[in-house]
Amino acid sequence: MTARDASEAFDRRCAPANALAADADAIAAACHAMARRFHRGGRLIVFGAVGSMSDAAHVVVEFVHPVVVGKRALPAFALTGPRRPSQLELLAEPADIALGIAGGPDDEVGETLAAAGRLGLLTVALFGGAHPPAVDHPLVVASGDPLVVKEVQVTTYHVLWELVHVFLDQPGLLS
Repeated sequence: MTARDASEAFDRRCAPANALAADADAIAAACHAMARRFHRGGRLIVFGAVGSMSDAAHVVVEFVHPVVVGKRALPAFALTGPRRPSQLELLAEPADIALGIAGGPDDEVGETLAAAGRLGLLTVALFGGAHPPAVDHPLVVASGDPLVVKEVQVTTYHVLWELVHVFLDQPGLLS
């Protein structure tokens, strides 16, 4: 890799990373809403497009097995395979949180998020591109580069985990 290649790689990441920082209020609002649901006994239900299923599993592991000493485990599970809207209808409770992850428009993730909304779940979408589905908290990575989208999404869901715990440590903020 040349210095020019490295510079171009950083340049492709600058705008999406700066946009993530600019979305701090939206991310904090999503985390506060998620913490309120956890505080009331809700669970996190995560699902992803074909290219994001491993991310869905990663998010679940982060919440169920926190690596930071003193942070509590939170209930979470992933939906896998086809017919996720049907799985959601069987397993979800209105207090739960639905987190859908996709690198771009994805009909099944969008349909699952729509089903979650109809069931009264809090809906959060981590999407790449410009057009996320209609959800309570759309968190969009504005990049056409799937690798950059993935990198920013990984950072975003780690921030979600961290800020949810910050809010949970302040129960007076969750009433």
